Amino acid sequence: MSEERKKDAGAEQRQFALEYPIAAADKTLERGPYVDGFSSRTVLGALFVAVIMMPGAVYMGLVAGQSLGQAAEWVTIILFAELARRSFTQLKRQEIFVLFYVASSIAAVQLLHLALSGGPLAGVIWNQYLLQSPQTSGIADQIPDWVAPPADSPGILERNLVHPAWWYSASKGFLSPITLILMAYVLGRMGWFGLGYLLFRATSDAERLPFPLAPVAAQGATALAEATDREESGRPGKRSWRWTVFSVGATFGIVFGAVYVLIPVTTGLFMSKPIMIFPIPFIDFTRSVENYLPASLISISFDAMLLLAGMILPFRLVLGVVTAILCTSVFGNPVLQKLGFFPHWTPGNGLLVNQMILAYDFWMSVAIGLALAVALVGLRFVIANAWKQLRMTRAERDAALRAEDAAHATDPGEPPYRRACKDRGDLPVWVAIALYAACAAGFTGVSHVLVPDFPVWIFIVFAFIWSPLNSYISARLIGLTGQGLAVPFLRETVFITSGYKGVDIWFAPIPLFDFGGAAQKFRELELTRTKFTSLIKAELIMFPIVFVASFLFWWFFWRLNQIPSDRFPFAARIWPVAARQAYLIFTANSSEQSLLLEALKPPLIAGATGVGLGLYAVLGVFKMPVTFFYGIIGGVGQPFHVALPMLVGALASRYYFSKKFNPENWYRYVPVLAAGFSCGMGLSGMTAVALALIAQCTRALPF
Repeated sequence: MSEERKKDAGAEQRQFALEYPIAAADKTLERGPYVDGFSSRTVLGALFVAVIMMPGAVYMGLVAGQSLGQAAEWVTIILFAELARRSFTQLKRQEIFVLFYVASSIAAVQLLHLALSGGPLAGVIWNQYLLQSPQTSGIADQIPDWVAPPADSPGILERNLVHPAWWYSASKGFLSPITLILMAYVLGRMGWFGLGYLLFRATSDAERLPFPLAPVAAQGATALAEATDREESGRPGKRSWRWTVFSVGATFGIVFGAVYVLIPVTTGLFMSKPIMIFPIPFIDFTRSVENYLPASLISISFDAMLLLAGMILPFRLVLGVVTAILCTSVFGNPVLQKLGFFPHWTPGNGLLVNQMILAYDFWMSVAIGLALAVALVGLRFVIANAWKQLRMTRAERDAALRAEDAAHATDPGEPPYRRACKDRGDLPVWVAIALYAACAAGFTGVSHVLVPDFPVWIFIVFAFIWSPLNSYISARLIGLTGQGLAVPFLRETVFITSGYKGVDIWFAPIPLFDFGGAAQKFRELELTRTKFTSLIKAELIMFPIVFVASFLFWWFFWRLNQIPSDRFPFAARIWPVAARQAYLIFTANSSEQSLLLEALKPPLIAGATGVGLGLYAVLGVFKMPVTFFYGIIGGVGQPFHVALPMLVGALASRYYFSKKFNPENWYRYVPVLAAGFSCGMGLSGMTAVALALIAQCTRALPF
């Protein structure tokens, strides 16, 4: 390698350490051989979550709108870690990480706006309600039988998911409500692995993006594994600093979770109004300041996870987020209101209502324009990286790789650093391409069969052009900032402007994906030295467990009582509102005047795209890091309660804790501390869920 390139590489490493101190602080995560994390404990963990956690998640979502969240993940991991420790065995960090992945996948929320968990069959229960809801009665006869059986079918009248109408539709045969969900689950996981792996190779292996949030999960798994370490004599091994820091974080998490979650839940069980020491989710000052700052979004949140996020994320990124929020939601909105950009804003509304109105009038179009700007910037990086690789000779590339391996390896036999190899369990690239191609072709073909009159070229563009491009941009943002990118209302806009008038298109499994988050998951596997094939094995064992458990529990709950009903008060209160909103969307492509289409303003979209590109160019002239630009993009239009705790956390980390504990030590502590805090919060949340379940089983809620 030439001296010039050595200097450039050194400068890049110093810049990386400056911008991403956490990712650069602890290299011990990537030491040692890759190990298979799949074992019999993984199977037992999947069964435990599916049998014990899933019914609790279903019930809490329907009754109180609560999700088990991280509780299911951390309770499962803590339980298995304790069983291993008391059985005088060691739980490898690779096993813990795969357990974490399994628990988080099984306990995931399927429909966020409804707090609906319980596996893939949750969507079937929501669809049957749409068929029978008074709010959607105007389109009930247009909902096809491959979404839900007809309203007079015994499968609906008897609330019976075993009935053949759920498994075989009169119009499309085996393309029925449940088989479509089964097919979408399988094809979706194939696409996740295929495209997710390709994105990881592009953003991590090739571009060396830092993925600032990946060390959190990796450090948590490592700390718990070290807690079960034992010496050859059978005595507990010496615990490292990770377990100490993890325990401190868990203690704080338990205390904060008890105050923030446990007290409101338990007092709400026997009092008409729960006691909230810290208001959830935030204190709204929008009405209080509207005489001075009309249309502003002023609020304060006490969510400690935002504080920790400020400590973990790159400092310049947090500054970008805070700058954008101050310039838009705090001071920019009042100026825009005076200039007449918010015609539907009126005094007296709260933050959530104002946010919806302002998005309709202005910020929705701006968000789409900025997303396009980010897409163009992402393409620029792809082209620049490809050009850089082309300029290097084969000898220069080989020398650079050898130097990198030597800088990070402690053992001559250690696998290469951030590079494909057999030890890592890498897939052949053609296999990954084939997996995603099968996923995209499968969704495209099924959607075309279900809705043959809809332009098939739109499905093809979504599957083979937009989804890979959008996933790459999202993966790149996650690699730089920890947060992805979502283009709002893209599907709705395309459906409305396509000219198609049917309701069935809204239920078709169209190939519109964002697999950007999969790149970080592969990076977490790499950090914990877990073989990639471990996840494939875990997915294969999870598939029958998740599907069978989801079917049995939803069949059981629906047979007991209609959903929603008085037995499930949260669903009874929220689902009718959600059904009304769904009705407005489902009829948007058939009504003469679509409110959604009115909210999309092409001049604003084009202007926001130009502003985003111009801002990127100006920041480049002043040598500002790209993380500051992405922070600005992510903060546009966000309420103030997002900015304040993140700013406090970032300032405390940079100017107090890093000086108190030494920067190198502190930036190794932070992700472990955050993982421990999440664990403590999860334990408090699980306690709250258990108490709520006991109360619900013994008496009805007062509402």
